[in-house]
Amino acid sequence: MKRGILGALAIVVSMSGCGISYIDPAVGLRNTSANVEVTQITLQTIPIANNAPYTPKTLPEVFYQATGGGSAGAGVSGLPAAPFVPNEQRRPTDLRLPPPVDNGPYRIGVGDSILIATRAASSTVEELSGLLAAQNQRQGYTVRDDGSISIPDVGTIDVAGSTVEEAEANVFQALVEAGFNPSFSLEIADFNSQRVVVGGAVAQTAILPITITDLTLDTAIAGAGGVTAPDEEFASIRIYRDGTLYQIPYEQYLARPELRDTQLTGGDAVFVDTTYDLDRALRFYSQQIDVIGLRQQTQAAALSQLQTEIGLRRAALNEQRDNFRARTELDGEDRDYVYLAGEVATQARFPLPYGRQASLADVLFASEGFETETANAREIYVLRASGDTVTAWRLNAANAINLALAPQFEMRPNDIVFIETQPITSFNRAISQALPNLISVTRISQ
Repeated sequence: MKRGILGALAIVVSMSGCGISYIDPAVGLRNTSANVEVTQITLQTIPIANNAPYTPKTLPEVFYQATGGGSAGAGVSGLPAAPFVPNEQRRPTDLRLPPPVDNGPYRIGVGDSILIATRAASSTVEELSGLLAAQNQRQGYTVRDDGSISIPDVGTIDVAGSTVEEAEANVFQALVEAGFNPSFSLEIADFNSQRVVVGGAVAQTAILPITITDLTLDTAIAGAGGVTAPDEEFASIRIYRDGTLYQIPYEQYLARPELRDTQLTGGDAVFVDTTYDLDRALRFYSQQIDVIGLRQQTQAAALSQLQTEIGLRRAALNEQRDNFRARTELDGEDRDYVYLAGEVATQARFPLPYGRQASLADVLFASEGFETETANAREIYVLRASGDTVTAWRLNAANAINLALAPQFEMRPNDIVFIETQPITSFNRAISQALPNLISVTRISQ
């Protein structure tokens, strides 16, 4: 019996040696029509391998788009442009300064109150009793909607858009043409045409006029009682101007005098915030609509349309992204792959990532690596074909130090990662396949 078994083992060994009973795939120079070059993976050869041209595929543009802040709907008269909100996701507050403004000399606008006064009582005052008779020779006039003021016995005079000097010249010319020879001075009593709104985390919401003196950001915040944000680290100052949101981190505002001296202009809205929140931006947008004088019905329509537009944009982006993911899962997208064969944990194909390079380490360990009991760590290959030549890049990982080279070796489309079998594993497999049959034959022969 023992002699029969030993004879069977001898047959298995001879069959294994001649390749009859079991054949393990291996990298060799024979039995192939391609020119094979075996190159060791070293620090010196990795740049040569990585020099093979390849640009990773990129994700569709839809994955780089944000919802945005929408735009004011058509048909809603008087609605300002929606604030620009570049991204809904919270991120560290960055500095976005508004462009510098040069208000120049103050120009009279609708709603401003102009005061005309005489130097002293004289025959001129008696002639212009209808003009300057009230309140100790001082009379105020409000600029009407058409940009003019009306003086009894003289008529209407256009002053909107004029500086104080230009308005004085216009009034003087009108009085001369009316037959008067006045001696008067003109000044602005109330500034009502240009305003700045301050709200958010301040002591009290304030509406501040633009006057002859420039209005700076720190002056505006002081006019609202100062900042009341509990956490300065996350507080920011946002300036809404001409449909765009600008922001200044509060800590930088305190540290840099030039930021505090930011000049404001008519129509600006300043909002002190503590977080980056789209809903809060929309609420402030609602307040801005109230400030500029729209009625509740117009405001509700504008906000509803803005929210609907943002929702539609978000839904469209999500739908396009989901469609791409579904096509990818169904293998409907053109992808670049690397293939794993031999004694890896799982023989499969590895999709190369979008927008970046993948390394040999990524491919090996994303597929659970390899079994050291069956895999020959000395014979790890990356097979790369180019024309009629196949380069077998060999990594000897028997020395674990060489595994440090794997993250540096970049993969290319259609590379094949192949790991040869341990010699003892090939022998064991040959025995496991042949021995049962040989034992059966031995028993029959007995």
